[in-house]
Amino acid sequence: MLDTTRRRVLAATASLSLPVAGCLTDGSEPQLADPGDAPGDGLPVPEWEPAEGSPYDAAVEATTVVSGFEIPWSLSFAGPDVFVTERDGGVLRFDRDAVTDRDGLEPSDAEVVLARDELPDQAAHGEGGTLGVATHPDYPDVPDLFIYYTADDGNLENRVVRYDVDDGDLEPILEGVPGAMIHDGGRLAFGPDDALWVTTGDADDPALAQDPSSLAGAVLRITPDGDPAPDNPDFGDESDPRTYTLGHRNPQGLAFTPADVPIAAEHGPSARDEVSVLRAGANYGWDVVRGGPDDPQYDAYGEYEAVTPPILNTSPDVTWAPSGIAFYTADAIPAWRHRLFVCGLASETLFAVTLTHDGEEPPLEGDAVRYDADWLDDRFTATAHPFYDGEFGRLRHVEQGPDGALYLLTSNRDGRASGEFPRDGDDRLLRLEPT
Repeated sequence: MLDTTRRRVLAATASLSLPVAGCLTDGSEPQLADPGDAPGDGLPVPEWEPAEGSPYDAAVEATTVVSGFEIPWSLSFAGPDVFVTERDGGVLRFDRDAVTDRDGLEPSDAEVVLARDELPDQAAHGEGGTLGVATHPDYPDVPDLFIYYTADDGNLENRVVRYDVDDGDLEPILEGVPGAMIHDGGRLAFGPDDALWVTTGDADDPALAQDPSSLAGAVLRITPDGDPAPDNPDFGDESDPRTYTLGHRNPQGLAFTPADVPIAAEHGPSARDEVSVLRAGANYGWDVVRGGPDDPQYDAYGEYEAVTPPILNTSPDVTWAPSGIAFYTADAIPAWRHRLFVCGLASETLFAVTLTHDGEEPPLEGDAVRYDADWLDDRFTATAHPFYDGEFGRLRHVEQGPDGALYLLTSNRDGRASGEFPRDGDDRLLRLEPT
């Protein structure tokens, strides 16, 4: 049986049609879609135990595996390979054993499997460029890479292409995602359902996030061929069937719990960064709502029954600037098992977020923060412990490796670093492994 929030029960009584962009100015509320039988619209009975104790109990050391990247954005471990994108470039392929066992590597130790000029109309304006990368679930038997990138053919847009690393065939499977100098989203991940999940930003046009006919400000769920994934929610007439959730600002983090529940992280406006549990057909409120009852600028989630709140909102005063996320499931670092890790750009911090159910509370130590306000999504309580504050600079992505280590990409050459960054050797791929 699927578990739902009290807020979900209330929202289910709302109309099942969703207004197009602009309609909210007349005082109407955002609405839910009809999720039908879509997967993920509730929280399954837990099949995993939340982490216990403190993440600070972990004995971990950081090793620079690769130095000298030019604005790396994403990485993917697959079979014998590790793929890394560079925002102003293409896709690099490293040998997996070299990445897991060695240090002192450089980008020249990798093979360029897809150059920037091989991506049609590729453009690295502002925050865009070559962004997310994912591999087919059956890689290398199915030798397909999936790349999210920004294109400029007279109009800025974002695309996803499928690239066969064996024969060099490149095929667009998703086109026409609105693009801009900022808020391009860009994360790709294959879910436990073998569907390709795609995060898109609002392309600096917040109204698009409430428009079900637009691909902006959304999480999409598609097949490897680019078709709508089976059982996607129905957002009504003229909506795009590839949309799984909408009402997002600039989501760049995507991961799944051991119970296959999708989690997303997104950038907020002037702080107000969020981590959310995704539910089929849900509306996450941007740009109508963005905080609690005391927010001085945005309406509160509690004022709109049909809007799903996050499990974590950093408040108007704290900025994480979250990008890539990973749910750690390995045994190599026991104190980190079953915790969500969130990369912070402006905060220059890796956050270990413990998700617990009612009555379970991990210890609060140091600068840890518990997010338990009554207006947040009550399916989980999130407790965040910061790591590496300012030690490596801006952190773009985190990924669990096959060796049980966590791998971090820095982003200190993207024009937004300050202080001592960028340093010699930036940008880097770091391996966090047990001592």
